[in-house]
Amino acid sequence: MPNWSDILSKVQSVNEGQELNSLREKYLREITSITHRNVISYYSCWLKTPGAPNSSVNDQDMNAFMNAVHGLDTTKGLDLILHTPGGDLAATESLINYLQTIFNHDIRAIIPQISMSAGTIIALSCKEIIMGKQSSLGPIDPQLGGIACQSVIEEFETAVRDIANKPSSAPLWQVIYSRLNPTFITSCKKAIQWSEHLMENYINDVYEGQIPLEPIKELFLNNKNSYSHSRHISKESCKSVGLKITDLESDQHLQDAVLSLHHTYMIMLDKYNISKVVENQEKGCYIQNYDPQKVN
Repeated sequence: MPNWSDILSKVQSVNEGQELNSLREKYLREITSITHRNVISYYSCWLKTPGAPNSSVNDQDMNAFMNAVHGLDTTKGLDLILHTPGGDLAATESLINYLQTIFNHDIRAIIPQISMSAGTIIALSCKEIIMGKQSSLGPIDPQLGGIACQSVIEEFETAVRDIANKPSSAPLWQVIYSRLNPTFITSCKKAIQWSEHLMENYINDVYEGQIPLEPIKELFLNNKNSYSHSRHISKESCKSVGLKITDLESDQHLQDAVLSLHHTYMIMLDKYNISKVVENQEKGCYIQNYDPQKVN
């Protein structure tokens, strides 16, 4: 298996744009030849350029996936390669429902490196998750404006108790909460309920109610355990709560093709102003560019 340096050297020795295109097509076809399934890759530039526009899951992705699905034999199922920071919950739910309908719920997630937040929800909705030793999922406790909803509720409950026990603390808490919109706490509660509802529905659908939900909730939904929304949840932790996790290392040919493809995407995202790529094995490709001058 060529590593990052091998692929980079090969790309730099020729026309790098054409070579990157050829390598992506090659490795996507290799994955399909190994699995005999469709493959769609979903890659974001957030590791290189965190503030790039449209690098997170959003409603524009539906057009990208419609393009990727077009012309595929959907009876072969889908392997969905995920590398994303997550994003909008409504867009995520819509994408999952669309793909499950198209592929009759025959979808596997492959995680070459990281799939976080809403990307984790997408993975949990799949019938199987393929992860390597280097792979991670992330917590799905919701965020509003970059603020953890569960932390907001926890702090608010602390404030209520503090004021009840010590009324003189009210002015201090008033200063803190005067900065929030009147509906912010209610919105946080609803976002928590929505995330939990989606996770429960997808897990019950995939596992037909045969595995307990509480350990999965504690691992992915409880930020008292994860501490941070950026916490990386390992393959072994995912296995420990009963999720159907397959070792990427169990098939050396598949591992080589997946990781070579991953390196190719990461080099491409590093070299060009691309925020997102959605691509299938039949050369159906959607690329979202960004203006580097508009990155915060």
